Amino acid sequence: MNTSTEKKNFWHERFPLDAVAYFFKKKTVPMHRHTIWYYLGGMTLFFFIVQVGTGILLLLYYRPTAEAAFESVQFIMTKVQFGWLIRSIHSWSANLMVAAAMIHMFSVFFMKAYRKPREVTWISGVLLFCLALGFGFSGYLLPWNTLAYFATKVGTEIVSVIPFIGHDMLVFLRGGEEVTGATLTRFFGIHVAVLPMLTTALLFIHLLLVQVQGMSVPPSQNETAAKRKPMPFFPYFLLRDLLGWLVALGVLAALAAIFPWELGEKADPFAPAPPGIRPEWYFLFMFQTLKYIPAEILFMEGEVLGILGFGILGLIWLLIPFIDRRPEERRSSRWFNAFGWAAVAFIIIMSLVAYVIPQTF
Repeated sequence: MNTSTEKKNFWHERFPLDAVAYFFKKKTVPMHRHTIWYYLGGMTLFFFIVQVGTGILLLLYYRPTAEAAFESVQFIMTKVQFGWLIRSIHSWSANLMVAAAMIHMFSVFFMKAYRKPREVTWISGVLLFCLALGFGFSGYLLPWNTLAYFATKVGTEIVSVIPFIGHDMLVFLRGGEEVTGATLTRFFGIHVAVLPMLTTALLFIHLLLVQVQGMSVPPSQNETAAKRKPMPFFPYFLLRDLLGWLVALGVLAALAAIFPWELGEKADPFAPAPPGIRPEWYFLFMFQTLKYIPAEILFMEGEVLGILGFGILGLIWLLIPFIDRRPEERRSSRWFNAFGWAAVAFIIIMSLVAYVIPQTF
């Protein structure tokens, strides 16, 4: 037996990957008019990988204290070679990741991909989207600039209106009663340790379920998918997925180079909030909605009622697979499709209104 054969047997005995290779060789992707939406999941994963890579590079110079956070980011942008580009890519990829995850989630909803036996896949995907929002919220404060400081102050104050546990959650998030250096350190720990750990575990479960259960076919496309020959996952679908990653990388690099992420001014807790400050775009629709709710509705505070309303709607969205038990029936599908389109329209309209109307905190 020659040396190359011995090496092959050595690795084969310790890592029997034949079953995995056979699985991917036989795995196929259904072909129909909505197949293009399958690529959004992989694109979201790509942006997450970019987040991890650029985040590790930024950690080499970032210092999570109120006295040094702003200056360390400023040092990255002005002194570290290509530091401004790495930070800009990190910031843009965070926004693109949330956008891709949101579009992917709604595409899964409209294609009824949450149907049995994919209920757990849907739940894990929705939870991953919530973690992506958590990444955005926790990372927003880390540069310790004026915009981040006041946006975080308002965001954590909204949490405080939750009945019974609101104040405790406020103190837990801030590390005290006010937004201070303790808040920055706490958000840093959540951003670089807690959220990545939860996301990695949940992402592993989500990807495993997707691979085992395969791609779901929308009810309206069952006949089309049955007539057309499915696409082999390897290498054809995988190569197309990688092509999408390449396009995403080009868009990300162009945005980071042409529109570099600005740092702004260092946060001053004693200064008044400057005019025009608003939260990140993916929180705008909630923020604008809470502004329109009256101060009191019957016996409850309007803001409390608004938070509870968003919480109930979020719980309904999470449990859609168990509520829509007969998605193959047209009447049932129309009602749930209307709910989905209403959510999309509400998010877009309220976000646009928030950009048009001047913001005041």
